[in-house]
Amino acid sequence: MIHYDLNCAEGHRFDGWFPSAAGFEAQRDAGLIACSICGTTQIDRALMAPTVSVARSDKGSVAETPLSPDQPSPLERLRKEIEANSDYVGLRFVDEARAMHEGRSEARAIHGEAKPAEAAALLQEGVPIAPLPFIPKRRQN
Repeated sequence: MIHYDLNCAEGHRFDGWFPSAAGFEAQRDAGLIACSICGTTQIDRALMAPTVSVARSDKGSVAETPLSPDQPSPLERLRKEIEANSDYVGLRFVDEARAMHEGRSEARAIHGEAKPAEAAALLQEGVPIAPLPFIPKRRQN
């Protein structure tokens, strides 16, 4: 995973996590990344300084301690949180999200799957969606 600071065409700054630089560019080009403030999809990476660990004499390094094998990664914790607190709607995601946005169904937390063009269309309609940084477990088998 790679973390980027992002700028929109209106000058708002926000951040995002992506699987790779190519993943960021693919999502940006498909219009899947929207400014969290104004909603525009005209996004670019902001100039960033690299993260550097600094050694401390009293506590060793300030770099984060590696996770032990029995601890879930932050991404796995995020997946569990999303799966526990939202409904998986699979390929019905676009229809469900649009129906909730238009008031045709009760609003609730959902996650599912959408083609990039369908997700871009939802964003253009003002439907608040965001890509997840993982593949649903139901599709991993």
